[in-house]
Amino acid sequence: MALRGPAGLGPGSCGPLDEAVAAAEGREAPALVATGATLEDDEEDEGRGPGLLRWDGFSAWLHCVCVVGFDLELGQAVEKDPAYFYGYVYFRQVRDKTLKRGYFQKSLVLISKLPYIHFFHTVLKQIAPEYFEKNEPYLEAACNDVDRWPAPVPGKTLHLPIMGVVMKVRIPTCYDKPGTTQIVQLTQQVDSHISVILPTVHEVDLFRCFCPVFLHSQMLWELVLLGEPIVVMAPSPSESSETVLALVNCISPLKYFSDFRPYFTIHDSEFKEYTTRTQAPPSVILGVTNPFFAKTLQHWPHIIRIGDLKPAGEIPKQVKVKKLKNLKTLDSKPGVYTSYKPYLNRDEEIIKQLQKGVQQKRPSEAQSVILRRYFLELTQSFIIPLERYVASLMPLQKSISPWKSPPQLRQFLPEEFMKTLEKTGPQLTSRIKGDWIGLYRHFLKSPNFDGWFKTRRKEMTQKLEALHLEALCEEVEKDLLLWIQKHTEVEIVDLVLKLKNKLLQADREHLPVKPDTMEKLRTHIDAIILALPEDLQGILLKTGMT
Repeated sequence: MALRGPAGLGPGSCGPLDEAVAAAEGREAPALVATGATLEDDEEDEGRGPGLLRWDGFSAWLHCVCVVGFDLELGQAVEKDPAYFYGYVYFRQVRDKTLKRGYFQKSLVLISKLPYIHFFHTVLKQIAPEYFEKNEPYLEAACNDVDRWPAPVPGKTLHLPIMGVVMKVRIPTCYDKPGTTQIVQLTQQVDSHISVILPTVHEVDLFRCFCPVFLHSQMLWELVLLGEPIVVMAPSPSESSETVLALVNCISPLKYFSDFRPYFTIHDSEFKEYTTRTQAPPSVILGVTNPFFAKTLQHWPHIIRIGDLKPAGEIPKQVKVKKLKNLKTLDSKPGVYTSYKPYLNRDEEIIKQLQKGVQQKRPSEAQSVILRRYFLELTQSFIIPLERYVASLMPLQKSISPWKSPPQLRQFLPEEFMKTLEKTGPQLTSRIKGDWIGLYRHFLKSPNFDGWFKTRRKEMTQKLEALHLEALCEEVEKDLLLWIQKHTEVEIVDLVLKLKNKLLQADREHLPVKPDTMEKLRTHIDAIILALPEDLQGILLKTGMT
């Protein structure tokens, strides 16, 4: 099971990383105890890159490893931390008559900043069963293996050994298309030492999660795109978290900018905020299992209630869209409970394609490829007109003057954008009919648009700053000595300070500037400084690195 939430938990309370309550369904208060290797050694170790201290390699992949024990009296007490982490869980329950409730229960949890769902679940399957047999020494040895892994650099294919098993993985990049397997599994030269090859580190089995609701997959895509509040009620934490992650991923490559909680419990610190009826539900996707939520979250506008997810090859009965007022009892049947009316007409072609796959017993992996490609094409058709319009807000390069501040981006005008849709709208790339204009108007008010546009605006502003820096470098390079002769010492000093600030900004903000431009500019700054009197040279050299 995967979960996401604040890393911190307050004394006497349980937070999102309480997936321990996962299999226990919130019945017992878990105690979080970090265990494994100590973090006191600072010496370099063999197999580790130069300059890396012990546990630096471990920290690149994992924040910590936790053993979560269930104790009725102890509860839990861990310090608060506002950052968000992903928790990957392996839960074990064994009958033990000597214990109060008759069962020994414990979870092994990997906590990481990396959303590599498939990868870390694979790691857990490799190490957790052995850990429960051999305890802490085994876990410490596994942590030492992780500490020797190379850093997860995007685009790199890595061989990662852990406790006698070698996993071959490729770290995804922001340019990867969803569902594309970038790692070559069948090569002429077989890697005899490779035990496990993972075609993806972060994607879930999309069709398995959408299988009970694939007739409504396009409507769910709209709800996620618009950042609507959604609750997934599932019979287990693993099914809850997988379904939430599948929903978040369905609008890829567009990033989901709202919050999402793959496994949310009654002990979560936001429980009161999310269950109050005095204000509208926030833009969050919640995954829950406790039947209590059927009542406390009844006011949420979109509720997906699913039954047990079937193993690969078995197809559950398709659920229906039902009105929210029908979700009144704890034993309500599976269904999508919403009053939402989709903007777009349902694409019957993808439904027929998936239904045909079900009839022909097509593997779930193949069905996932079809569904992921459909979502990708749908999202791209929607986002391309926005990308095209936003690109038009960029000033022309000829308007960039080296001696003036970089020009500003034009303002995003919703009505101006809407007018562009008549000729260059999604109809150019999508066969789906419907109220695209209405969908765009709703999207422009959503957190996903806000996050997407802020990101694009930052990228374009940085591009303008980079072009301005390159123009400045070219202008200074034309005739440096003549320029120095034409200007006073005050003007020259002012220029040096401005150029130094530009270099600092480029480094600090990682501006997309050509490396040779940066080097040329440093050389020009040195040449300008050397043309000044010695007293000024000393002052300027002290103001920062050149």
